[in-house]
Order: sequence, then structure tokens, then C-alpha cells
Amino acid sequence: MDRGAGLNDILSLLISFPISFGLLLLAVSAHEFAHGWVAYKRGDNTAKYAGRLTLNPLAHIDIFWTLILPLSLFIISRGAYVFGAAKPVPINYQALKNPKRDIIWIGLSGPLANFLFAIIASILFKFIPEQSILSLLARYLVYINVLLGLFNLIPVPPLDGSRILMGLLPQKLSAIYASIEPFGFIIIMLFMGTMFRFFIGPLMQAVLNILGVPFQ
Repeated sequence: MDRGAGLNDILSLLISFPISFGLLLLAVSAHEFAHGWVAYKRGDNTAKYAGRLTLNPLAHIDIFWTLILPLSLFIISRGAYVFGAAKPVPINYQALKNPKRDIIWIGLSGPLANFLFAIIASILFKFIPEQSILSLLARYLVYINVLLGLFNLIPVPPLDGSRILMGLLPQKLSAIYASIEPFGFIIIMLFMGTMFRFFIGPLMQAVLNILGVPFQ
């Protein structure tokens, strides 16, 4: 093995991780802020009093989901991708004006914030000279936001897609569905590969095509 090449690979990873991680922090902060803001507008002050109605990433960091998981995935994939989540915004559904309806909007708000972020970044991408650092940053910002938005729409508790589905289902079915939440993490881990291959991957490619951002 070429020691020089190996050293260059290590240096490349050390440089690229902070950049990818910084973009991820922006995406997850926008996502959680959107949840808290919609809940606040619908009558729940919990996020406000918890200091979560902010885009400051420091307010949304979770030790595992925001720090350990992204770093682990980055190392395992040898820098191919970084992915993670923020600390969930606390929501008191009983304080909402219409809990059954509002849970749908709260669930939708996070992914919609990411898709809006991706649209803005894709517009900037088109006006930035190709092969520049700013072009690369804009493209990765699109990737991360589209990926985060699509992933959270998966209808497995506690992901946002499950909140949307709970709001749409009749009360009894919704309660039964919510009861699987303690096993949600296990379900997600078991079927992660399948979900990315048959759901997230194809949809991400389709969304990127619509936005006019090449997937590389």
C-alpha cells in the first residue's frame, strides 16, 4: 500500500467530515425548528420554554444521533456519506388546539422544511460556478436535506411519517399503531437496507432530477 496515498486519504477524511457534519447540523436544526414552530403556532409552548425554537444547532444536538451516529457512518462508509438526526423537539399533544389534525402538520413540517432548504440550495447551485467549493457545498446541502426529508417520511414510529399516519387513522387504529413505537428503532435498523434500496434511493434520485442537481 502507498503510504502517501493512505495519508492523503486520512487527511481528506479529516477535512471532509467537519464540512459534511456542519451541513448535517444545518439540516437537522431546520427540521426540528419547524416541528417546534408549528407546534407553538398550534397552541403548544413546550418547545419554546425548552429553548428549542431556534436554528442554533447547539440547542438540538443529541450525543448519539447527532454526534456518534454521523461519525460512525462516515468512518464505516470511508467518507461516502454522513447521516444523523437531532434531539426530538418536546411536544405536548394535549396542548394542541386540535391534536388529531395538528399532529399531521407537525409531522409534515420537518420534512417540508428540509425540502424547502433543498430547493433554495438547488437554486443557489445553478448560479454558482461548477467545480467550485461553493458548488460542492450547495450540492451536498441538497443531498442531505432531501435524504433527511425522505427518511423521516417513512411511516415507522417515531419518524415523522408515523405522526402523519397517526393523525389520519381512526383513533383506535392510531392507538394500536402508536404502541409499536418502543420497537421502532429495531424495525428501522432491521429494514434500513431495504428502505434505502426500494424507497429512499429511487425517490431521492427522482427528487434530485426535479431539482436539476446531479447525483454523484
